[in-house]
Amino acid sequence: MLSVTLITVGKLKEKFYVSALEEYAKRLSAYCRFEVIEVKDEKTPENPTETEKAVVLDCEAERIIAKISKGAKVITLCVEGKQMPSEKFAELISKSTVEGTSKLVFIIGGSMGLSEKVKSLSSVRLSFSEMTFPHMLMRVILAEQIYRAFTIIEGKTYHK
Repeated sequence: MLSVTLITVGKLKEKFYVSALEEYAKRLSAYCRFEVIEVKDEKTPENPTETEKAVVLDCEAERIIAKISKGAKVITLCVEGKQMPSEKFAELISKSTVEGTSKLVFIIGGSMGLSEKVKSLSSVRLSFSEMTFPHMLMRVILAEQIYRAFTIIEGKTYHK
């Protein structure tokens, strides 16, 4: 069974996000081993300089990289990533398994995004929109899209 891991920066605290993520985790259990790994976010000064931003991103990058499973296909969510419809996303997941991938790792950065160190490890840079979303909400959106992808692959009626 495919292993799907979300590595995220920061702890999910809002009950409505936690509840939504738990619901998609439950649904995904029929299709894959689904796991969310939260890494500690770095304290960010008010109005950080570029140097301070780089330090924060580097610290978070080290924590993220330490959690990536060996041999996993890494997909990062980043603003400059490729946008695709749900059917193409499903195709990406399906193709990965056909190519022998047993572990998919999706990475969502913190409020300042991801370090280039992390992005350089990814085989796919993915963007959901040109709009900006809270990184905590992106966990739920991504989990829903992964679930949607599996239902598309299985030919279920969830995706219309």
